[in-house]
Amino acid sequence: MQEVQKGIVQLYKKDIAKYDPEEKLYLEDIFNLIPAELNSKNKRFILKNLNENFKFSRYEHSFLWLKEAGVALPVYCAQEPEIPLLLSKSTNLFKLFLSDVGLLASMYADGLQIKILNKEKDINFGAVYENAVAQELRAHGFDLYYFNSKKQGELDFLIEYQGAVLPIEVKSGKSYERHRALDNMLKNERYGIRQVIVFCNDNIKVKDKVMYCPVYLTGFLEKEIQKEDYFYSLDLSVLQ
Repeated sequence: MQEVQKGIVQLYKKDIAKYDPEEKLYLEDIFNLIPAELNSKNKRFILKNLNENFKFSRYEHSFLWLKEAGVALPVYCAQEPEIPLLLSKSTNLFKLFLSDVGLLASMYADGLQIKILNKEKDINFGAVYENAVAQELRAHGFDLYYFNSKKQGELDFLIEYQGAVLPIEVKSGKSYERHRALDNMLKNERYGIRQVIVFCNDNIKVKDKVMYCPVYLTGFLEKEIQKEDYFYSLDLSVLQ
């Protein structure tokens, strides 16, 4: 399977080269940087790692191309954890995940998938776990955001769920009950956060407003479909 995944990655690169033969969009450079950027401390895509002299406007079409091609999955920063999240979206601050977590794992060390299944402790699985959650949430129709504040800290994901903001943290280690940013957000009465979810390697349990769930339960978060009844009537007054 790993050889198949690596073959798919190489096909991606060949396809990218066809669409960007003069490398003006830096598509392959961006694609190759995704694993390293996700494994960095803040996981945000740092543009200066591509070219210190270019601004976001220089790369914007490149990121859009990767998104529309189904290769990458951007998660934008929301300045405030309040409904609607779109109003506080920052287009030049984002994380960039791959649309397939299996391909991401294949771009890291050989045999990483086996290490994940064996729950080996000498590997940092954080980037892979977050990518899996991002991929699953997006597949269920959620628009994805994250939150970052110097005072309060950074949250992995924010989604709109059942008419409210639902903060989500993803933890791959044993210290999954340590989440300063989540605690700070819950203390802020202005936000009125009703519940948060921490996806981890443990079983389901609830402590106050925090629900701890195994990572695979991400697939059970369903976006509500608004069913509205529309009534139409004809205004025939102009005919009278």
